[in-house]
Amino acid sequence: MDQEEPPRRPVAQLRRAGDRPRTALEPLEEVDALDDDGEGIVAPRRRRKGIYILPNLFTLAALFGGFYAVVMAMNGRFEQAAIGVFCAMVLDSLDGRVARMTNTQSAFGEQMDSLSDMVSFGAAPALIVYEWALKGLGKLGWIAAFIYCSGAALRLARFNTNIAVVDKRFFQGLPSPAAAAVVVGFIWVMDTYGFRDVAHIEWLTWFAFVLTLYSGLTMVTNVPFYSFKDVSFKRTVPFVVIVAIALGFAVLAYHPPLVFFSLFLMYGVSGYGVYAWRRAKGKPVSMIATSTDEPDEEGLHR
Repeated sequence: MDQEEPPRRPVAQLRRAGDRPRTALEPLEEVDALDDDGEGIVAPRRRRKGIYILPNLFTLAALFGGFYAVVMAMNGRFEQAAIGVFCAMVLDSLDGRVARMTNTQSAFGEQMDSLSDMVSFGAAPALIVYEWALKGLGKLGWIAAFIYCSGAALRLARFNTNIAVVDKRFFQGLPSPAAAAVVVGFIWVMDTYGFRDVAHIEWLTWFAFVLTLYSGLTMVTNVPFYSFKDVSFKRTVPFVVIVAIALGFAVLAYHPPLVFFSLFLMYGVSGYGVYAWRRAKGKPVSMIATSTDEPDEEGLHR
């Protein structure tokens, strides 16, 4: 004799935690758990992750500065183009600090920052110097501009790869913002002295050619450049330091293009001085350790 089937339990109304009971017309959802009354409980859905607005706002502003510089160069307004690149430098130095201060770091922000740097400090300076001087050199001109642009791309990619193994006190190769400041700063200085149409000035054209190659190739070298990341603004300093800072502002206000270009040009050659000094002292000149986690990319870390 067949046993009687136990009476089937009516389907319980499913409800989301904290919600009102469902009506018969509302669709059922997958049960995550049962409460004390035997009713199904659906766990609240996870909120989709958004994008932090504050640090990415600075990054977008830096990207706009680079794009603005390209547009101004296409219209022959090289002073405004240089100002756009330097403004992008200031904004680029702020987005990471703002993210750390407000605890809003994200993987999206890191990728966005790299793409913005590529436009503002890679493509923009290459196009500006090409429009200003290198166009008259024909193939040599755009080849030099491409070497600079590709050097910035390779430098940024290597920086992202080596970020976990690099010595924080030094950069491996000339940073792309500093390289852009050397190239664009020279154009800014020459523009203020009236050298706007330089296609027929041979010595100036070739100097721009050499400066572009130097900046582009120095970005992909292993020469150490001081990063200033170990400088603390919370420490006390002697009174004379404040006086020196005030004098620095006065000198900067006297002729901003010349002062900016001089400072970044000295920084652009300082790495070779550090390299020679460390080699003379018998100290290691490589600022990074060889990666053991990614042996396929070991060559990037030397």
